[in-house]
Amino acid sequence: MSNKRGLLVVITAPSGSGKTSIYKRLLQIRDDMKFSVSYTTRKQRKGEINGIDYFFILRDEFEEKIKKGDFLEWAEVHGELYGTEKSQV
Repeated sequence: MSNKRGLLVVITAPSGSGKTSIYKRLLQIRDDMKFSVSYTTRKQRKGEINGIDYFFILRDEFEEKIKKGDFLEWAEVHGELYGTEKSQV
């Protein structure tokens, strides 16, 4: 295990505000940055790739992960669940 400390940057904003554009540009210009793929219960949209854009899982699976304490954070937005698994950070 490395003792090197990193910097956690959280980009959060309403849908359609440009979060994806910002993080994609940051990844292009900084080779030391990584993207944390979130989990969600919402339906996969055209062009999205499971494991790249999100981990798309069923609500029952998400709720089980909540019970097991797998998430660093999670929230329900417009009836769908979104969360960051601890192992992603």
